[in-house]
Amino acid sequence: MEIEILKALESVRPFLQADNGDIELVDISEDGIVKVRFLGECKECPLSVMTLRAGVERSLMNQVPGVRRIEAVN
Repeated sequence: MEIEILKALESVRPFLQADNGDIELVDISEDGIVKVRFLGECKECPLSVMTLRAGVERSLMNQVPGVRRIEAVN
């Protein structure tokens, strides 16, 4: 599952990098919860929660079976 998640993150990375941000995979739990960390400008962006839910989570859940939720960590 990790390889598929990394590939899915690569598909959203250009959108984040366009705004001087990025994302990295932190952890994958047994029950399908993926933890990520925003980097760069995304770390301080007030819209990062919306980006997480509407962009990253939707993309990962569509591309990787078994992903139940995405959480951002510091």
